[in-house]
Amino acid sequence: MPLYNRLKEYRARLGVNQQEMGALAGVSRQTISQIERGDYSPSVTLALKIAKICQVSVEDIFSYEEDENDGE
Repeated sequence: MPLYNRLKEYRARLGVNQQEMGALAGVSRQTISQIERGDYSPSVTLALKIAKICQVSVEDIFSYEEDENDGE
């Protein structure tokens, strides 16, 4: 179940690097990097925090796309 994100894009709009975004969200730079790469799906709480920092909705940053085989 792939969770896609546009965190890197929104982080760039804020003009902050991964370290700074991590500090704002209360996580490490590595966590931000893993989220951006799609290697880590954030908790609902962290996703909400990130969206609040970026001043957008969670759906603006994160999107879930079901696999075609999920319904079988």
